[in-house]
Amino acid sequence: MWPQLGRVCRKNMFICQRNLLSAATLSKCRQGAAASNHVRPLSSCKALVYRNHGDPSQVIQLENVDLPPVGPKDVLVKFLAAPINPSDINMIQGTYAILPDLPAIGGNEGLAQVLEVGGKVTSVQVGDWVIPRDSGLGTWRTAAVLAENDIISVAGDVPVLAAATLGVNPCTAFRMLADFETLRPGDSVIQNAANSGVGQAVIQIAAAKGLNTINVIRDRPDFRQLSDRLKSLGASHVIKEDDLRRPEMKEIFKTCPKPKLALNAVGGKSATELLRHLQVGGSMVTYGGMSKQPVTVPVSALIFKDVKVLGFWVTQWKRQHSHEAFRLMLDELCSLLRRGKLSAPACAEVPLSDYRQALDAAMRPFTSAKQILITD
Repeated sequence: MWPQLGRVCRKNMFICQRNLLSAATLSKCRQGAAASNHVRPLSSCKALVYRNHGDPSQVIQLENVDLPPVGPKDVLVKFLAAPINPSDINMIQGTYAILPDLPAIGGNEGLAQVLEVGGKVTSVQVGDWVIPRDSGLGTWRTAAVLAENDIISVAGDVPVLAAATLGVNPCTAFRMLADFETLRPGDSVIQNAANSGVGQAVIQIAAAKGLNTINVIRDRPDFRQLSDRLKSLGASHVIKEDDLRRPEMKEIFKTCPKPKLALNAVGGKSATELLRHLQVGGSMVTYGGMSKQPVTVPVSALIFKDVKVLGFWVTQWKRQHSHEAFRLMLDELCSLLRRGKLSAPACAEVPLSDYRQALDAAMRPFTSAKQILITD
């Protein structure tokens, strides 16, 4: 059975690297609720569909799909923006931990606005902004009829792109900083893949908590520019992976304590080096494996430093925790957004019709901007 979908974005939009949609687009988002009472029921829509696993740019197609009627506990929504995350790519490739039935619609994250609600819906109303509660919803589409329980509302006074990218990376960063070590102002956190969406959120949330961050990124031609950007977000130190094995690390620890917490999204040697710099009794939390290499833990780290090696998957956290717990986290993140302590990652806005361009860009090495599919 098809997931439910909607209308397509036809308007040409420019590529930009900023945290807000264009003023014209944002105005349309705000006006959507007022206009919804006069919109004829949607019977079909556009969506990015794949029928087989494989290279996303080859198996994804933009198609028309029928929409079902809105049931008593259903909600009709119009999608506004949906990012392309690594997990989305892995899901299409068939390598992710959870895979939807085929044919399927791409995308696990995004922002939508409620256009119509069923008669028994109580948690949202027309005009609300909503995001998915779980993975696998299929957000690369222009509209959908969704079960009320599949969505959760977010504040309508935060930037559109920040709201569209709120449910995965910032939530992952928030939970890892909160759930594994008791961190107090002045404590340190070390992480690799610091320029990723999660990495940027870690930097900002940690800075808001008064924590030091040691941020590891791969060497690249624009290292200095990227380092400056991460420091502008609140990074205490930005270093190259090779620096982890150099004596110069001692200089960093003259200005901040050794980290209690290490966050690993790479694996392989990078993870081993993070472990080397942890405090006695510290924790390394793995939430990704970009190198596709296993995490190797030195025996000395386990015996003499008593480090803890754990994993984290935000999808599992959402499934194990209540709606209220998720709501509390979203409220705290939105508070950071309002206070200017958190922002969306650097983004490139791409019309849904230009999805191949966005997919290609998302899969290039050293990508500096998260690709955001925009609908209208």
